[in-house]
Amino acid sequence: MAKDRFQAPDYYLIDELLTDEHKLIRDSAREWVKREVSPIIEDACQKAEFPKHLIKGLAEVGAFGPYIPTEYGGGGLDQISYGLIMQELERGDSGIRSTASVQSSLVMYPIYTYGTEEQRKKYLPKLATGQWMGCFGLTEPDHGSNPGGMVTNIKDKGSHYLLNGAKMWISNAPFADIAVVWAKDEEGTIRGLIVERGMKGFTTPETHGKWSLRASATGELVFDNVEVPKENLLPNVKGLKGPLGCLNSARYGIAWGALGAAMDCYDSALRYSKERKQFGRPIGGFQLQQKKLAEMLTEITKGQLLVWRLGKLKNENRATPAQISMAKRNNVYTALWCAREARQIHGGMGITGEYPIMRHMMNLESVITYEGTHDIHLLITGMDITGENAFGG
Repeated sequence: MAKDRFQAPDYYLIDELLTDEHKLIRDSAREWVKREVSPIIEDACQKAEFPKHLIKGLAEVGAFGPYIPTEYGGGGLDQISYGLIMQELERGDSGIRSTASVQSSLVMYPIYTYGTEEQRKKYLPKLATGQWMGCFGLTEPDHGSNPGGMVTNIKDKGSHYLLNGAKMWISNAPFADIAVVWAKDEEGTIRGLIVERGMKGFTTPETHGKWSLRASATGELVFDNVEVPKENLLPNVKGLKGPLGCLNSARYGIAWGALGAAMDCYDSALRYSKERKQFGRPIGGFQLQQKKLAEMLTEITKGQLLVWRLGKLKNENRATPAQISMAKRNNVYTALWCAREARQIHGGMGITGEYPIMRHMMNLESVITYEGTHDIHLLITGMDITGENAFGG
């Protein structure tokens, strides 16, 4: 087993902008990834298995609800701490970061923000420790970029809601204990509900045959006349504002996380360029390889500054959805581009599991599409700066 020799690039001394607490949190996550994730992740990816034994460790490094208040079992940390944890997890693997992102931003966040005090006390402490795992049901087979067109629905039956419909491409679905599900009520208003495993008519078939996020569990959520208790409705939000608020938090985490994958590709390529010799000298001495490395580092550095500033704005509750879209779009694209450049530097070795490059590249092909596609995020920024809505036009 090759030793994880990762060293994070910090060309602009961005560490000086972080507090001692930030660095401690990041370094503990980094060491955990080196110790627990790196040695097993290639094998898990090859086998297309989610390494469930990592759930306990994810909870211990504070990856589940880091910004949720401590009274509900969360870390009570700021948004930069959350971002740094996501960066380190995705440096290990996008699928591992996805598991934590979903738990934090798409399950714990809506229960904390839109739920009742009883719901917070019932679910959040168990989610924070990983005793319970959650998933987020928004995307449908025919409604991805247009979630408002969803057909999953609830009917008020007096003592309970009757839930029918299906969701697709749901991370954590195959093993989730609860699902935060978005459905239309009889007036056509989107509402959020907590659906628990074991409710009759609720099934979670696993999605097989993925070339991407192979170490992450993906599935469907199928609701066939599921009776959901009235107390499981999230009462404090109506409409698309609910799921989009969750996605803002998740997209913010992805903007940090994708940089972790980019850093891993750059670090591996830099080391390889110093060790691999052709024509009697290290390939790092050739101009075209230096061009690739210099440009990768430049783009990573720009991305680091982007998310650091976004984190400061988020801490002050001033980060806009359009600003978050810009960072998610830019940093995921940067990471995918870095992976492709790094693959070239590694030559044929870049397609093997001996190096992380191809795994990151395949994972990022999903990350560039989920939680808002590359193109949709462009239109979000475009609408923000022009005032004109180009969606569906």
